[in-house]
Amino acid sequence: MRFVIEADGGSRGNPGPAGYGAVVIDGDSGEVLAERAEFIGVASNNVAEYRGLIAGLEAAFALDPAGTVTVRMDSKLVVEQMSGRWKIKHPDMKPLAARARSAFPPAAVTYEWIPRERNKHADRLANEAMDAGKRGEPWDPSASTADLDTRAARNAAAAREPSGAEPSASPAPSAPSAPDMGTPTTFVLLRHGETALTPQKRFSGSGGSDPALSDAGLAQAERVAAALAARGTIQAVVSSPLLRCRQTASVAAARLGLDVSIEEGLRETDFGAFEGLTFAEAKERFPAELDAWLASPDAAPPGGESFAEVAERVAATRDRLTERYAGRTVLLVTHVTPVKTLVRLALGAPPESLFRMELSAASLTAIAYYADGNASVRLFNDTSHLRS
Repeated sequence: MRFVIEADGGSRGNPGPAGYGAVVIDGDSGEVLAERAEFIGVASNNVAEYRGLIAGLEAAFALDPAGTVTVRMDSKLVVEQMSGRWKIKHPDMKPLAARARSAFPPAAVTYEWIPRERNKHADRLANEAMDAGKRGEPWDPSASTADLDTRAARNAAAAREPSGAEPSASPAPSAPSAPDMGTPTTFVLLRHGETALTPQKRFSGSGGSDPALSDAGLAQAERVAAALAARGTIQAVVSSPLLRCRQTASVAAARLGLDVSIEEGLRETDFGAFEGLTFAEAKERFPAELDAWLASPDAAPPGGESFAEVAERVAATRDRLTERYAGRTVLLVTHVTPVKTLVRLALGAPPESLFRMELSAASLTAIAYYADGNASVRLFNDTSHLRS
């Protein structure tokens, strides 16, 4: 039997509450043969996508172990890794890829990338699973509307076709084609200029005072603004609500002829009881709490935020802004932790990587986000514009 598997996975936070969806389709008739979906707890997008692939392959194997399969996914990462064109470096992906290869004979499986809008059935299943998980319930196939919704969307698209036109393509496999990622959404990440606390290396988050830029910080803002204006690529400016970022953003926006939008999700970590202290002072006053905070992303300073909470907030902000500014280049004026977190998430790096990055005041970092959900770090901690 000839199968088409469409699979997807999602994470509301990346990592965050995650789920997958997979649908097995008769490659000749287009009939839906099986649907699978599950809430899998806290996981990344990539883990959820692999889990969707595994569920689809296992469902197809149960129907006909001697069949052939065309897997269609909007995850370029999974498609390229399972096709053998990309190496699998992340330790979380290797066992999942091995499970996928053992779920169905690899020689009988081919992979095809499709744009997200052509993977709506699996996407709806994944979202149903996440919604069910939020309610504390398992996904209920009898309550699923994914198939009906997808059929309705196909019928609506067919109704819009001119009279006499060939009908829209069925779910049967199409000829492989090179994926068109389109123009990425690019975030140019600018850490604010110096405040009086910056050279003293004091904790300065969103839970203490809201210091203004120092004279040195204002000079840094002018220099980075001139460099950005010379490049001429920025199309919008978005800032953290904290004063030091708003000041930095205002200087840049004035040179660029743009307005500044404020985004609450770009604020710095609330460092709680550590606010205003140096590392040595925090170590002296809160030794156990500081050690716990350094040891686990789930630990928070007394009265503050954990890095896990910040990551969830920043990832939700990233998703919201990539949708709002799709295909554009946007200057995000923010802080150390949000910039490092966006880089970490783009690279798929572990939380402890936050402590292994150096980020200077008024430095520039850039990340491009593509239509398939993947990201590319283009620049990190560039301070060349500050050199005289």
